[in-house]
Amino acid sequence: MATGRGWILRQHCKGLVRAAEEIPWQLCLPPVDAAWASPPAPFDRAPGPYFFRRPSKGSDVMLNPKPSEHPAMCERHCAKSSSKLSMHIEGMPSEILLKIFSYLDAVTLLCIGCVNKRFYSLANDNFIWFRIYSASFSPKRSNWEMNSVEKTAVSLSHTSLHDKETGYWKKKYIVKQIAAGKTAVTQLLKPVNPYTGLPVKTKEALRVSGLSWVIVLKEKNGKEYIMEQAEFSVNDTSVTVVWHGNNWPRIDKLATLDLCGVTPVFLDRYKVPTKNGPYMLPPHIPFLDDIDQQYGLHGYQLHVDMHSGGSSYLCGTFRNLFSRKDFIKNGYMKLIVISFKNNAQHLPLIGKVGLCWKTDVFAGCIQNCYMMDVTLLDETEKPFWCFSSPVCMRPATRPSDFFNYRGRHFYVTYVDSVGKVNLELVWMEETEEYYVVSLALYLRIEKVNSWFGTNY
Repeated sequence: MATGRGWILRQHCKGLVRAAEEIPWQLCLPPVDAAWASPPAPFDRAPGPYFFRRPSKGSDVMLNPKPSEHPAMCERHCAKSSSKLSMHIEGMPSEILLKIFSYLDAVTLLCIGCVNKRFYSLANDNFIWFRIYSASFSPKRSNWEMNSVEKTAVSLSHTSLHDKETGYWKKKYIVKQIAAGKTAVTQLLKPVNPYTGLPVKTKEALRVSGLSWVIVLKEKNGKEYIMEQAEFSVNDTSVTVVWHGNNWPRIDKLATLDLCGVTPVFLDRYKVPTKNGPYMLPPHIPFLDDIDQQYGLHGYQLHVDMHSGGSSYLCGTFRNLFSRKDFIKNGYMKLIVISFKNNAQHLPLIGKVGLCWKTDVFAGCIQNCYMMDVTLLDETEKPFWCFSSPVCMRPATRPSDFFNYRGRHFYVTYVDSVGKVNLELVWMEETEEYYVVSLALYLRIEKVNSWFGTNY
């Protein structure tokens, strides 16, 4: 192998001298195996396996002859060269591959370990991963020079690498990276917004964590589709994720649909989101105030956000919400947020209401629909009920109770296992906007009793 490299270098130098004396020449190299297996032919011989050809006027020096000249030889040369070169990398000695791998970063090293079994074994080398681990997590060294005792300790630490199983420092590095990422995100999620009861720095936490979402669709025949998010936006109490594309499978062929949150192992490589929410509610322990006989019926705080496509139609916080025992009916406890009898509480929806959507080609808006985020806090400002859902305003069919307004009447309802929301609106022709004239929450008594330890 060394002889072959020396011959190529000598021929290259001779070619440069001759090219300098006359004009640029074009060199057609033989197949790799022929160059190393047989001695070279002199440069002044007739064109054969090795020859120089004078290029046309104004052309650049090229490595291969034109396809029109010697086509059969060029086809054989290209086919054999490509096959030999593709096998040549895998045929390299392990020492050379390890030296190449030592220049790779952690992510690239993990990727190259997926090529084949040999690359996987070499990419687990403890010396390489110990260097990566030390550079990332070891304390910064001082500027002064190490003494002989310190140098001996370092050499012993390198010697002890042989005692560890292959891949030990790779696993240690990955575990340390995951722990560091979780710590960084946890620190960001500690400050809590007093209005919503949720973390203040949710956007920053999403950016640092690199969180993205994918939908995994599985057909009845077992075929899977992984659809990555197209875009997403963050509101006060919710995250809206959008998917679109033209390669989605047919709905009638689907067996399952899974929504997955994906985070990278190495968070420092993802400074912006691309792409399971990171925030989890702490466990709740019921507590009871024996002095207050109305415990669980007052002190609620509601934060509601109605939005779509980056536009907010209504966003506000309502404090000191309360109920009474006579408001408990049919298994629900009623909280009146906006009363249609009190004109001062009525609020307009700002802008043209609609659930906007878009793809790379099309865009549109579904009228009278939007996203509604509701966050209800208890007296201690802990999240009692949270949801985010698309809703639709439907025309009211019953006689109107809105004696103070003239216009078309609409209602919005939402129901889940915790409670339900009833929202009533009026369309004002004069101002061309919707007014919220009634908003009431109905909480299930089972939820109230389990949360506060009561027995209503």
